Amino acid sequence: MPTVAEQLRAAREAKKLTVQQVADATKIRTDHIRALEEGNFNLFSAPVYIRGSVKNYATMLKLNVPQLMLVLDDELKGTKKFSEPPPLTEETKSPMDHALFLLSKVNAKVVLAVGGILGVVVIFGIAHWAWHQHKGANPLANLQPAVYQPANSGDTLPLPKH
Repeated sequence: MPTVAEQLRAAREAKKLTVQQVADATKIRTDHIRALEEGNFNLFSAPVYIRGSVKNYATMLKLNVPQLMLVLDDELKGTKKFSEPPPLTEETKSPMDHALFLLSKVNAKVVLAVGGILGVVVIFGIAHWAWHQHKGANPLANLQPAVYQPANSGDTLPLPKH
């Protein structure tokens, strides 16, 4: 079975079109058309651009687009650069990224409602504990023993006798 590049070139030459005419009709750059016809996919940065360009080019040439796209997928799987999808980011994911992702999935209204209920329960619990601590405490428990001092020590007036 001919490659995608061979099919595109043969169809263009059969219709007696130049690369410039195809570029004008499809709005694909001429260097990209040449790269597609040579099978040089390394000129493209991602497979999505290759697929879009081939689909547009094949549609313009009135080729069997679904069949051509299947052949293209097989060819791209055989290349090192496009055998697997590119990563969306170059950074590795940290635990903080995972935690923020999970946090973004949480419904804020539910969190606020549950947080408010828990806050009220905690405040009530602390108030209840403090009330029981205050109610059960003996106010005289921490007083020092008293020392008796006689009244005639000179510091007080004498009391009248009855």
